[in-house]
Formats: sequence, C-alpha cells, structure tokens
Amino acid sequence: MILFFALCFVGVAIAGFCAFVIFWPLTLVHVRDRHGSLGAQWGEGAFLKPVALRWLLAGDYRRIADTSLSGLATPARISLCVIMFGLAMAGLLALWAEAFA
Repeated sequence: MILFFALCFVGVAIAGFCAFVIFWPLTLVHVRDRHGSLGAQWGEGAFLKPVALRWLLAGDYRRIADTSLSGLATPARISLCVIMFGLAMAGLLALWAEAFA
C-alpha cells in the first residue's frame, strides 16, 4: 500500500511537470519580450538554467511591477514546487517501504 501511495506522488509530480512545461516557457517568452535586460542575463535556452530556476523559486519576479509576469510566473513556481514535493514524497515512501519490508 505504501508503494501505491509513492506511485500516486509520482503522478502528482507528472501533473506538476505538465503545468511547468506550459507556464515556464510562456514566462520566459514574456521576460524576453518585455524585460530584455533580465532575459539577457540568462541568455538563450534558459529553460533549465539554474540561475533562472533559482529566480523562479525565490519569487524574484514579484520585485518587477508587471502583473502579467506574476500571472505567468506564479503557476510556474507552484508547479515546480509540486514537482519537487511529489518526487520527494515518492522517494521517502519508497525508502519507508524498503525499511519496513
């Protein structure tokens, strides 16, 4: 039963990944088009660059007075947190199942 719940958390992580793949590229395009200096700091192909992901996780987009940016970056941030939470819980439950098997 514990492994079933671990698999459910993997499904939660997959759902978060689907949302991330939708909102993060839209956020990056918005940054490139309207906030060129920030986009230039990250360079091309910022989808999985640690500096861009750190910016997203830290919520630094809230410092910029752009409601459209917040509207795109907030769901991307939530989905990234859901991915990390789902994978962490799946890993913990898998370890728990191994420990008590």
